[in-house]
Amino acid sequence: MTSSKSLFSCAVHIILSKIIPKLEVLTMLPILGMRLWVANVFWKAGLTKIDNWETTLFLFEEEYAVPLLPTEVAAYLGTAGELIAPVLIAFGFGARAGAFVLLIMTAVIEFTYQSFPAHQVWALILLMILFYGPGRISLDHFVRKYFNKG
Repeated sequence: MTSSKSLFSCAVHIILSKIIPKLEVLTMLPILGMRLWVANVFWKAGLTKIDNWETTLFLFEEEYAVPLLPTEVAAYLGTAGELIAPVLIAFGFGARAGAFVLLIMTAVIEFTYQSFPAHQVWALILLMILFYGPGRISLDHFVRKYFNKG
């Protein structure tokens, strides 16, 4: 009985100390994938808006009910947010700021224009970035690592 306990204990020790730390490297990939996916959603929306500015202004005036902002200001801010914040998130440089901007936009879209289940997915990914950061495959990580050396 003692030898089976020690064998089990040894196996658990090897798994916890050697194998699991190496597997943690794999956590970087889903975080990167989620960042790139949500950035792509907003980036494409921003490109669509600048593709036909007259239509964008019409939609902001007639279709989107953005509260508290004049139509043209809302159109410029929304488009700028959809073109700048995804770049921050994709490269992971100022990703938390980008996530905050897109989270606010998602809330405005969800509560003033149209409710879609996809908005909840966007919000969860953006909240993850906001609270946990962009992960190890990001410029934020490399800049922090560089400046913490000295």
